[in-house]
Amino acid sequence: MFGGMSSSAAPSGGDRAFPVRDVVVMRALAHPARLALLEHLVQGGPATATECAGVVGLSPSAVSYHLRALARAGLVEAAPGRGDGRERLWRRTAEWYQIEGGPDLSPEMREARQEFLQSLVTWDEVRARRYLERDAQEPKQWQEAVLFASTTLLLTAGELQELGATVQELLAPYRRGARGAVPAEARAVSVVVRALPS
Repeated sequence: MFGGMSSSAAPSGGDRAFPVRDVVVMRALAHPARLALLEHLVQGGPATATECAGVVGLSPSAVSYHLRALARAGLVEAAPGRGDGRERLWRRTAEWYQIEGGPDLSPEMREARQEFLQSLVTWDEVRARRYLERDAQEPKQWQEAVLFASTTLLLTAGELQELGATVQELLAPYRRGARGAVPAEARAVSVVVRALPS
């Protein structure tokens, strides 16, 4: 869902990147529930606030509040209805978001980026814990396929940038927007990559 940053989760697919250069947009992203909503809308397609409520564990009115905040920031928009005109559907405006860091950020943008990254770490933790709660109920082949890995590498800053680009290239063919015919047994898989100086 997120890419193009020195610290990022991998984009979830497609070429429709939304470059985040605005503090308001960054702050709109800085909430775990909003990250969950954006992920649900890219995986499940357009949905109503009520449909999203069960996914993020909030009331439909709370979800509506978060969706409106995302819409004000240009991250979601109203989608065509299903025919009866009574339901309000929402969809994402981009497949993934490009968030950059670096020493040239203004203090306000640096603070907003920090808030976003804290929310992203929280949401990643929630997803991992949700999986662990249901691990024993997963089919054998999925239990064996799950990957938890941690290692320490010795890298220069240039090598770390090269590694990040290589990881993005490795993931690219599996993103939703890049796949043609998706195998029937395919599932959405959360991939989190962090490479942080220790």
